[in-house]
Amino acid sequence: MQCQTIQVVEDIILDKKQLQSYKGYNNYGAWLKDKYKGHRVFKVIVDGGFTCPNRDGSKGYGGCTYCNVDSFTPSVSRNAPTLREQVEQGMERAIKGNKADKFIIYFQPNTNTYAPAHYLKMLYDEALSINTENIVGLSVGTRPDCIDAEKIALLESYTDRFDVDLEMGMESIYNDTLNQINRGCTHEELISALALTENTKLDVCVHTIFGFPWETKEMMLKYADEINRHAQIKFVKFHHLHIVEGSVMGVKYKREPFKLFSLPDYADFLCELLPLVREDIVIQRLFGLSDRELLIAPNWGLKKSEIQYYIDQQILTRGVVQGSAL
Repeated sequence: MQCQTIQVVEDIILDKKQLQSYKGYNNYGAWLKDKYKGHRVFKVIVDGGFTCPNRDGSKGYGGCTYCNVDSFTPSVSRNAPTLREQVEQGMERAIKGNKADKFIIYFQPNTNTYAPAHYLKMLYDEALSINTENIVGLSVGTRPDCIDAEKIALLESYTDRFDVDLEMGMESIYNDTLNQINRGCTHEELISALALTENTKLDVCVHTIFGFPWETKEMMLKYADEINRHAQIKFVKFHHLHIVEGSVMGVKYKREPFKLFSLPDYADFLCELLPLVREDIVIQRLFGLSDRELLIAPNWGLKKSEIQYYIDQQILTRGVVQGSAL
């Protein structure tokens, strides 16, 4: 396994309190704390047992070439057999480990609108009925080609009781890339799904992946322009491309490795990207990691908190400010 270790412990620029208070970018943790009046709010990941049209033959088989769905779901969530147990156990872990007192129910693995609306309602209702008084939000991850007006209306029906965000995979803005990764949908389908969310009460989040080896830095920086032009986008998740076991891309990488982001290079890229991103957009993630046992590359040799600390150090010391180049 490829491993690159970055030293962040012995070369300390800032203490943790300084980094937490820094507003160089509109980070999700600070946004949650402000919105929910200081409550400790954590997402509880649940698996609704969905599949994906790119796996079941509706659009294709095998899924996107980078995807092994287990790599996006913590193992503790994958092992809980029922929806109720997943919610209860997730809340318990968040309370014990993070002193959480409020929760967002997050339907994450696979395509969580890929079913008839009445079936979706049954699942969402069940998850939201557990310890309801301490649930503040519902988050639903999906593909843009699995959204329609009826499902938008269903999600909107929860907004009188909860904050609801709809997370859609943009991945790339280029159809050539979407074809190469066997995405099974086009960028135009994302634009159509975003149009359905105009003037709704839903908070829209888009997910992107940076580092496909055929995309240049200039191409990737243009993602910001596309995100900025859609006023309904409130949240973004930025991920670097990582290669995982059980994926088509993982097989190809083992046969013939290709260039991936090093941590310094990825931090450099983010420092160029953030000034181009609309300042009101809340950034839920700057990077993503799979479980160590699934990760093939790049292995940066650091814990998640250490990676976050390293990136935040770079943002601060360079004086990067989100939206400053607009």
